[in-house]
Amino acid sequence: MKVGLTYDLRSWYLDRGYSMEDTAEFDKQETVDAIGMALGKMGFETEQVGNCFQLIEALAAGKKWDLVFNIVEGLYGDGRESVVPAILDQYKIPYVFSGPVILGISLNKYLTRLIVSAAGVPVSQGMMISKKEDIKKCNLEYPLFIKPVSEGTGKGINEKSMIKSPAELKEMAEWILVRFDQPALVEEYLPGREFTVGVIGSGDEAIAIGGMEIECKDNLPYSVEFKENYQEFCKYIPIAKEYTEECKTVALNVWKALRGVDAGRVDVKADRHGRICFMEVNPLAGLHPIHSDLPILSRMIGIEYQTLIEMIMKSTIKRHHLSV
Repeated sequence: MKVGLTYDLRSWYLDRGYSMEDTAEFDKQETVDAIGMALGKMGFETEQVGNCFQLIEALAAGKKWDLVFNIVEGLYGDGRESVVPAILDQYKIPYVFSGPVILGISLNKYLTRLIVSAAGVPVSQGMMISKKEDIKKCNLEYPLFIKPVSEGTGKGINEKSMIKSPAELKEMAEWILVRFDQPALVEEYLPGREFTVGVIGSGDEAIAIGGMEIECKDNLPYSVEFKENYQEFCKYIPIAKEYTEECKTVALNVWKALRGVDAGRVDVKADRHGRICFMEVNPLAGLHPIHSDLPILSRMIGIEYQTLIEMIMKSTIKRHHLSV
């Protein structure tokens, strides 16, 4: 079976003038190589295709694959993660991970909240600020937490993201509206412990494999800077036994409510009463073998990188009814 690899290579964009922040979600060559090596050990023939622009060129040139392993994050718009899956759908090429609808919804943190809360998953009270006039409508209980509604990898999150007054809310909301040209999501701050949980599989066969607790230096937010330098700013530890089952249950309920497939990550945090609440879901989780959260938490529970990729591929192959 021939497997195409689609990805956003960070260096490709940096060479074309994009900033480090612009490319924060994109991958290093070593991530692509690690995935390719893992697939090779499983007996698959792989071809490195590249980003959506390179995929379009390859398809126009008549290239074909039996399956595409897609980790493209995209560059523009709130549907950017959906571009490659939508293209592959039109060519009837099966691919790993969720499709355009699920990726589009999950990237929009406000829409995700609506869906998972309707499914009975606990969420913090929140609202979306789409324009400056919306700031005055906020009647949430302080402290609050604010972030761009459709960013990942901690983009737009910094030491000012925790809001303690209307003046701070106004400053940060206006900054997000201008800097990221998108709405801001404001939520009542969850003061408890923070966890990220890995989920493998699709539908009724999906399982929450386990997770890890994230402790940040000086209790600061888990920002893009902290994620990129986690060894300096963060401590990752196994989930304490008293939280394990609740974290797994919340993560699995989120995954099923959104109909995520193959693999992903769900971030949760305890509220002031100790109840585990949903924060964010990532159905296109990072797969750097050393530095990405899903491989890190997998190692903590004894699942090495090769096994993780094999579990993901097993889900994909069964879901697409492929013969290997």
